[in-house]
Amino acid sequence: MRVFLTGGTGAVGRYALPALLEAGHRVTAVARSDGKAARLSAAGATPVKVSIFDRAALAGAVAGHDAIVNLATHVPPLARAGRRSAWAEHDRIRREASAALAGAAEDAGVGRVVQEAITFTYADHGDAWIDEDAPFDVPDPFATAVAAEEAVARFRAAGGTGVVLRFASFYGPGSDQTEAMLRWARRHVGFLLGRPGGYISSIHLADAGAAAAAALAVPAGTYNVADDEPVTKRELAAAAGEAVGARPWVHVPGPLTPLVVRGQPSAALLARSHRVANRRFREAAGWAPRYPSVREGLRAAVAS
Repeated sequence: MRVFLTGGTGAVGRYALPALLEAGHRVTAVARSDGKAARLSAAGATPVKVSIFDRAALAGAVAGHDAIVNLATHVPPLARAGRRSAWAEHDRIRREASAALAGAAEDAGVGRVVQEAITFTYADHGDAWIDEDAPFDVPDPFATAVAAEEAVARFRAAGGTGVVLRFASFYGPGSDQTEAMLRWARRHVGFLLGRPGGYISSIHLADAGAAAAAALAVPAGTYNVADDEPVTKRELAAAAGEAVGARPWVHVPGPLTPLVVRGQPSAALLARSHRVANRRFREAAGWAPRYPSVREGLRAAVAS
């Protein structure tokens, strides 16, 4: 396939690009600077400079491609993530760029669009497994997560093959959150946001990249992309400690979680209990995570 990739130098994209190339696809990747263009070219992609907000320009750029894989994001660093203003560019990408890309695909006759999405928008389900039909509970500041999915739904209604990948919590080398969690773990501090027995579903960045490539062969639809074994919040803290050889002595914010999440929508989403099922995608794509649980993945992240 000829694949048009956005976000090719981002957290997931830098794993998705080699996965696409290894599968034999020819990849055109959006570059927003000369430096990123050079990195994409060195990795084996053909870089192109085009605004992901300009539907008309995008239609010209994607013409002749078989699929668009949209992994563009602008997630702020952990130190700024608590400020709503820090998410403005990310929200614009979700709302405007996703719509422009899906519209350009329709205009240019591109048959398939793969859109990155998230599982955090599911309601808290306690111990119950969450499949793709589970209801959403989305605070207003995160409505753009739904807007990106709606853009793909419109593309699908127009006759295209639209695929939405709802990714669980990312972790792995280069992840700001992972590096912070491991720094705390080395000091015997376990990060525990939400109920200790509440679940968190994760996905290693390498497995997410492989899933983006595998999505080129699945039927239209929405799919959860998560590892096989969600863990409880307390188990996650223990896994981080085990990975660095330092058992947690204290947990933060722990019982102070209600105070931390008050007025912080992003923290409130992370405090939910999410036991996400990946069966639909595994069966449709023939995909399986290299790291079945965050325990193996964190050990590999530390080793790397």
